[in-house]
Amino acid sequence: MLIADKWKDYELIDTGNGEKLERWGDYTLRRPDPQAIWPLLNEWSLWKNPHAHYHRSSEGGGHWENKKKMPQKWTIKYKDLSFYIKPTGFKHTGLFPEQAANWDWIIEKIQKANRPIKVLNLFAYTGGATVASAYGGAEEVCHVDASKGMVTWAKENIELSNLSHKKVRFIVDDVIKFVNREIRRGRKYDAIIMDPPSYGRGPSGEVWKIEDELYKFIELCMDVLSDDPLFVLVNSYTSGFSPSVIENILKLSVGKKYKGKIYSGEIGLPVTKTNLVLPCGIYGRWEK
Repeated sequence: MLIADKWKDYELIDTGNGEKLERWGDYTLRRPDPQAIWPLLNEWSLWKNPHAHYHRSSEGGGHWENKKKMPQKWTIKYKDLSFYIKPTGFKHTGLFPEQAANWDWIIEKIQKANRPIKVLNLFAYTGGATVASAYGGAEEVCHVDASKGMVTWAKENIELSNLSHKKVRFIVDDVIKFVNREIRRGRKYDAIIMDPPSYGRGPSGEVWKIEDELYKFIELCMDVLSDDPLFVLVNSYTSGFSPSVIENILKLSVGKKYKGKIYSGEIGLPVTKTNLVLPCGIYGRWEK
C-alpha cells in the first residue's frame, strides 16, 4: 500500500462507525467513509464539535451542518503545491489527499525523464495530478473533464500553485470523444493519467459504467501514447475492484505493446489517533 504520509496541512485525525474526522488546514470536517466500518471507541470532543459535519440522507445524498464559523473555501498546501478546498454537496472537498502518494511519483518520473514529456490527464477533476505534472516540469499537460465547474477549479489550482506560466490545456468534454479526436489529429502523449468513475455521464448524456468501459477505453488510449512512453497511471475508487483488476487490464493493453514494469496496489492515509491506515482507493501503474 502507498501511504500519503507527507502532509502538513491535512491530517486524518480519527476514523470509525463509517465516518472520518479530518483537519484541512485550520478547519476540521466530519464526513462519511464507507471503508471505516470498525467501531469508534470514543466519540471525543472534536468529533462532536468539528467546523462542519456531513450528514448522509437515507434517501441518498446528504447535507453539511456547519457548527463553527468557516469560509466557503480556503487554501491548503502539499509541499510546493497549493489547492482550494471547498465542501461540496456530495460530501467531497475538491481534493483526495491520499493521491499525494501518486503526485510525488508523477513529479519524480517527469523530473528524471530528462526529456520533454507531454501528459494527458483524463477524468481530471480539480487537477491534483495536473498541478503535479506541471510542477514536475512537463512540457505540456492536457486536462480533460466533463464538468465545467471542475475544470474551472483546476485552473484556479494551477494559478494558486504559481504554475500559470506552464503550458496546460483545459478541456471540458467527454473523455472518450476527446481521445478519439486526438487520435484523428495524430496527437501523442508520453504519459497518461486517469481516474475513471464507477458511473458517470458526459456533457451530452453519454453513459459510463466502469466494468463495461475501462478495458476498451485503455485500449483506445494506446493510440495516443507516444512511441517512447514514460508511464500510465490508472486510479479507481470503485468498491469491489481489486488492484489486480487494473493490473490485469494494463498487462493486456499497455503491456502487450510496450516493455516496462506493471504493478498495482492500494493507496491510504495514516490515522493519527489509532495508528491505523485508512484504505482510500486502488491504483495500477505501467512505467518504462
